[in-house]
Amino acid sequence: MKKIVSLKRIWLLLCIPAALALTLTASYSPAFAEWYAVTVYPALSRAVNFIASLLPVSVAELAALCLLPAILVYLFFALRRIVRRKGERALCACKSAVSILCAVSVVYASYALLCGINYHRYPFAQVSGLSVQASPVDQLEGLCAELAETASSLREQIKEDSSGVAASSFADSFQVAREAQTAYDKLAARFPTLTRGYGQPKPVVASRLMSYCQITGIFIPFTCEANVNVDIPYYNLPSTMCHELTHLRGYMREDEANFIAYLASLQSDSPDFQYSGVMLAYAYVENALYRADQQAWREASALLSDGVRRDLAANSAYWKQFEGPVAEISSQVNDSYLKANKQEDGVKSYGRMVDLLLADYRQRHGLTL
Repeated sequence: MKKIVSLKRIWLLLCIPAALALTLTASYSPAFAEWYAVTVYPALSRAVNFIASLLPVSVAELAALCLLPAILVYLFFALRRIVRRKGERALCACKSAVSILCAVSVVYASYALLCGINYHRYPFAQVSGLSVQASPVDQLEGLCAELAETASSLREQIKEDSSGVAASSFADSFQVAREAQTAYDKLAARFPTLTRGYGQPKPVVASRLMSYCQITGIFIPFTCEANVNVDIPYYNLPSTMCHELTHLRGYMREDEANFIAYLASLQSDSPDFQYSGVMLAYAYVENALYRADQQAWREASALLSDGVRRDLAANSAYWKQFEGPVAEISSQVNDSYLKANKQEDGVKSYGRMVDLLLADYRQRHGLTL
């Protein structure tokens, strides 16, 4: 009787229970997840990232282009083999199914080792010394006003295009990516858990397609690449690159990635980056203040300069053109993914960044609750 599963395939299939055991252990023991994130993960991810960084373009994007044709070719030959071997059709079908399961097993294990376990590590606030607590509205108002004034001041140093909207002072998106890497390495000196030794983020060729899905960037664990949509309004680009670099360095929660991206952007000597980081923070803080106190929100937003207002209007107009079924489906998929990784509020978890910003605000100004 012919074997359906060889010894080699058995080892591959064992990747599923092994990865599941590691993920479950991490979910019940944040201490284990943190140990993994600062010891094993950096070694694995930097090795994969080094290989991917040998190409200036996104390896993940190239792989995505080849994936569908590869699957179709495999299915074609698998079905042809099943049809031709009349006396062994069941055996051929089982072998093909096992091959697919082996591939799924390897993919799942790779995801767990290079991404999944990190969802369960200690919160960044815990390792950075920030005290996250419920905050009074007056502190939220003070933070919003500070960000509005800082953004307006930085905006005076930003280049403009013919429409009066913020434009890049860099030659191209690859230069922006190099600056993002430099800024992030500076931040890593302040927070040791933000490990150094990674390549720069990768501009995506099919960025327009990402915009239709309302995706500004995506971390691909299988290639350990920070992939960025470079079609988005420019002032969002530097902080988006820093956001994806945060995931690359092992912090997967979206609220933390936004906050750390804000901190990284401020490490840059470039006004472009500083402005981008402050605008990222302002977007979340002003939304929180609007929900808490609309009069305070009006007073804080009145501090915005005309240049900032033009940038915000251009950003709204840009994303409005992509509204539709594709964007809705993409949002639902992202929401489900976040919930599956214990970010129970789904897309709403992005708002938790405000608590981190408030904790940083109190620390910088010596405030208490």
